[in-house]
Amino acid sequence: MTPETRKRILIAVAIITAIALCIIFPRVLSFAQLAAREIRYLWWLILLAALGIYFSFFFGRKKK
Repeated sequence: MTPETRKRILIAVAIITAIALCIIFPRVLSFAQLAAREIRYLWWLILLAALGIYFSFFFGRKKK
């Protein structure tokens, strides 16, 4: 199994799991809808998290 195939299978399983959770637990669907609505107002929080991830991976790296 190639890494690309493994990656595609993992993505498909994640999507199927999300759909199954929304069907089995309707409150998960309402939470996802609320999060999608609120992302308009909290985009800066996502930007801050992305900046933190960037710094954690690239800021402390030793130069070769």
